[in-house]
Amino acid sequence: MSFFTNLFGNSEEGNSSKVGWRMLTDLGQINELIELSHQQPVLIFKHSTRCSISRFALKNFENEYDFSGEKLQPYFLDLLEYRNISNEIATRFNVMHQSPQILLIKEGKCVYDESHDGIDIDGLKNFYNSFL
Repeated sequence: MSFFTNLFGNSEEGNSSKVGWRMLTDLGQINELIELSHQQPVLIFKHSTRCSISRFALKNFENEYDFSGEKLQPYFLDLLEYRNISNEIATRFNVMHQSPQILLIKEGKCVYDESHDGIDIDGLKNFYNSFL
């Protein structure tokens, strides 16, 4: 593996990590994750495959991720390939589009979002433990 592959990963983001991503590839999945969010919090990670900052944030997030599937259901969005889904997420959850970006959905609403260097497992855990 090259230095850059180790640092930034490969082009198959979202497919082979301990996070257990569900891939967001269809607009209908937004309704599904909203329904699911009434039973357990849902995380959306919006990722740009062309952006090194996004790739770096994703790898750091994946390396530090230690939520169980019962506590949080993670979804992964390749926003370049599925820009229509990204736009719908911004509209439905009333958040400004950012990349990279994480959104935490609970009871059908976005209760937490961060982007760029604000994406941090400790920050997410602190919010999760304090408010959910």
